[in-house]
Amino acid sequence: MPVYYHSTRDSGFTATASQAILQGLSKDGGLFVPDHIPELDKSLEELSRMDYRQVAYEVMKLLLSDFTKEELEYCISSAYDQKFDTEAIAPMRYADGAYFLELFHGRTIAFKDMALSILPYLMTVSAGKNQVKNDIVILTATSGDTGKAALAGFADVKGTRIIVFYPKNGVSAIQEKQMVTQKGDNTLVVGIHGNFDDAQTGVKKIFGDEELAKTLDQAGFQFSSANSINIGRLVPQIVYYVYAYTRLLGEGKVKAGKEINVVVPTGNFGNILAAYYAKEMGLPVHKLICASNDNKVLYDFFSTGTYDKNREFVLTTSPSMDILVSSNLERLIYKIAGEDAAQNAELMRQLSAGGVYSITDTMREGLKDFVGGCATVSETTETIRHIYEKDQYVIDPHTAVAACVYEKHVQESSDGHVTVIASTASPYKFTRSVMEAIDPASANEEDFALADRLCELSGVKIPAAVEEIRNAPVLHKTVCEKEEMTDVILKFLHID
Repeated sequence: MPVYYHSTRDSGFTATASQAILQGLSKDGGLFVPDHIPELDKSLEELSRMDYRQVAYEVMKLLLSDFTKEELEYCISSAYDQKFDTEAIAPMRYADGAYFLELFHGRTIAFKDMALSILPYLMTVSAGKNQVKNDIVILTATSGDTGKAALAGFADVKGTRIIVFYPKNGVSAIQEKQMVTQKGDNTLVVGIHGNFDDAQTGVKKIFGDEELAKTLDQAGFQFSSANSINIGRLVPQIVYYVYAYTRLLGEGKVKAGKEINVVVPTGNFGNILAAYYAKEMGLPVHKLICASNDNKVLYDFFSTGTYDKNREFVLTTSPSMDILVSSNLERLIYKIAGEDAAQNAELMRQLSAGGVYSITDTMREGLKDFVGGCATVSETTETIRHIYEKDQYVIDPHTAVAACVYEKHVQESSDGHVTVIASTASPYKFTRSVMEAIDPASANEEDFALADRLCELSGVKIPAAVEEIRNAPVLHKTVCEKEEMTDVILKFLHID
């Protein structure tokens, strides 16, 4: 049965997968969700004998049902190639009682590569399928990793432009340099005075500006998104959870049908939502453990049933999770509201107007698969140090948040299920925070010297993504106020 997509705020609007990918965000401000979640049509044993590309096809064909076999295989083979430094694409490493699913072996050494390597191909194929004549303007807000991964994916892709907004003082030094050194005549990187939520809110507002859309259309452009609000980002993320389980099965670490836990360091909620969708497709998952840092709005939500963004915004050592408005949570809210678009829209209106909403007891029943947890900056640092000293394995601060939360979960629940932790970034992306944990004496050195020192200690080669920006010139110097985002876009597109 084909899968169609409709908005979380108006279930009457229907789109094919390719139309939803092109549009990114629904015109009513809602997110596109599938009208049903299809079950995997290959057994877990069959999938365990497939490589990453083959598993990707078997998962994605079910949710992107208007793509032909040839189109989807083209997108997959173009995405998961030598851009990744390992044939496995997403290898696993056992340490400290859990399996760390390494999602950082792509071009920009963060998990966003797993989806953003394929999104440009899904986008351009979708444009052809829908006779789109305009150039597509990818508009993205980033808390650090999405930006570079999207830039790398769309740079110099014919028929596209890409504009990335990031909080000027809210990303790591390596993250920022990765973005501002990006080549490509169709790319623009803009720092804003504000935090990630300001950038994300600004982007959503621009998407909802109908007059601006008309202006762009007249000039031969249309907006789309590379953020995880785009269903073309979310579907590829489902793949690596299925892949991880079937690797464990193939290696005899679990028996077919035996449930596992999945732990995900979570900011915008897309990565853990993908794991939830994998479970809905039939993957045997016991608990989805949602790990937050000091910005623990999601932990509080799972604990109380109230989502409240009215709190201090904390800058932490895991900046990609420094988020108070988790956009993808809306897809889960819609689901647990019984797919009642009106009820979901009212909750989102409350969030926009007052910064807070509460779900019903019935809706809270729908969260039984989730466990919330949080870790402070000091706990994160200690976790990096502990795992390095115990297993000589170096993890980044985001992964350390997840590892710390998992340890707390085991202590509190005695949960003995085999567990996969989503390792979302290379430690080389956050060398200062990592080295402060494992070698505090080196903390005063500059960032690339820290990378060299980390290489000495870990024995892991410095990734090309770091080496290539070591002496790269800064190409993007634009900084603006959050109220000036539209003006920056129009100037870049040469629209008066």
